[in-house]
Amino acid sequence: MNNPISTTKIDPYNGDAGQVQPLYQKVEEHIKNQINTGELTPGDLILSEPRLSKQLDVSIGTVKKALDNLVWQGLLYRHQGKGTFVSRIDFNNSLFRFFSYADEKGHDVRIRKFTTERWLGKGPKKICQLLKVENDTELVYLERIGHINHQPTFIENSWWVASMVPDLEKEETHIPDLFYALIVDHYQIPIIRAEETLTAEACDESTAEKLNVKKDSPIVVLNRSTFTIADKIVEVRTTKGRADQFSYKREIR
Repeated sequence: MNNPISTTKIDPYNGDAGQVQPLYQKVEEHIKNQINTGELTPGDLILSEPRLSKQLDVSIGTVKKALDNLVWQGLLYRHQGKGTFVSRIDFNNSLFRFFSYADEKGHDVRIRKFTTERWLGKGPKKICQLLKVENDTELVYLERIGHINHQPTFIENSWWVASMVPDLEKEETHIPDLFYALIVDHYQIPIIRAEETLTAEACDESTAEKLNVKKDSPIVVLNRSTFTIADKIVEVRTTKGRADQFSYKREIR
């Protein structure tokens, strides 16, 4: 996954006029440049204010003012407890209302996700049936590992019909932390609702190795079917999380 921001320190001088420019404006320009060049894309999680402050060698107040301005301009979106994301879409919709992970105490946390596997191939019969497509339909498979406080905490296994998400299996297609932002913004597929079941099971050997736990340790298992317009299913996903570090938070209104 792309590094959200470089370690280059901010230069307070305007190279053309030789005049001092407010540091917060330089921070704004730095982030805007990353968005314009594609280093940051919709759904990417911006580094926390303390980390930005340290990496850019400016005060936290300077970073906060820059981010506030970018939020006001609509380039960034703040989600309470989750962090600040790059935005070109409406993040007030189901992207956040339906999907919310938390730590073992149920508190909102910042989650960094890494795509560890992706490929294109004939879909397994069971997955094709869940997606309501013909057997052996070409699907895209993704494996993503979510890190909380730099620790692998859960694994997402996701299946999509390949014709709906062309090139998603390619490494050059950047997958942001907020994956559905890519689906909505790039592929123009609205995410309307999801059906989920939550269970628990003993951890298999492969999952145990990736989550740094012992085989047969208890894990939380979340099975999800994601739908778009006309109640069409577009994704089948299974998330397996460490029972000692991961919980799933849902608000019902």
